[in-house]
Amino acid sequence: MTKLAEVLEQQAPQSKLGRFFGADPLDSISRPWYQGAMGEIEVGKLLARLGPEWTVLHAVPVGTGESDIDHVVIGARGVFTINTKNHADKSIWVGGRTLMVSGQRTDHLRNSVHEAARAGKSLSAPVGFTVPVTGLIVLVGAKKVDIKEAPAGVTVLTAPRLLRWLGKRPTTLSDDAVAEIVTAAKLPGTWHRAPRYAGNPAEIQAQFNQVHQDVQAARRRKRSWGFAGMAAILVAGLAVITTGPTILETITQALMP
Repeated sequence: MTKLAEVLEQQAPQSKLGRFFGADPLDSISRPWYQGAMGEIEVGKLLARLGPEWTVLHAVPVGTGESDIDHVVIGARGVFTINTKNHADKSIWVGGRTLMVSGQRTDHLRNSVHEAARAGKSLSAPVGFTVPVTGLIVLVGAKKVDIKEAPAGVTVLTAPRLLRWLGKRPTTLSDDAVAEIVTAAKLPGTWHRAPRYAGNPAEIQAQFNQVHQDVQAARRRKRSWGFAGMAAILVAGLAVITTGPTILETITQALMP
């Protein structure tokens, strides 16, 4: 969501005419970030249903702050980084080291493995012991998911399966270990030193809410114009049917000697 806010600042404002006719308020650059943010929000809502024994952090900036981890989940059952992928109405195929979206290879698996490994190092340093981190790829809205061979080092799940999967993990961390990890995870310095983009969370959320409202409003306007066009065609068709005989008579009379 933070990256979306940054991208939107660079996007040209939409024209009044575009808004009137329901044109998409997002361009080719901002739309993927918007879809990604929608996926993060959906998974975030699921994670909010976890019990108090879990700690969940959202949009954790890492490195220089140019990238972030969608969600970090910490509990006695382990530490997990979640990479959310909103591939609405797409077909997903997973086989070993490959994850394809509608037949196109992606870097999702490699990125998730790297993300989990980096998170493990970041958390292990301040607590003084090794923190194993499991990387998860959580798919949102996929039409079909076909896992031929489970990948090594990362787990691929659909969003509806996430909570059940977490609940089935065995206990691997003591209460004291969990408390130390949570304390470290909540310190910004654990993950990064100087994020490149540090917006106000409330302002970013408000901006996203406005963008979401604009997108929904544009869809409604576009549908309205579509219905209006269909109605106009129908009316025109009825007019032709109604006046058809009169027109035919006029033409016939004109052709008669």
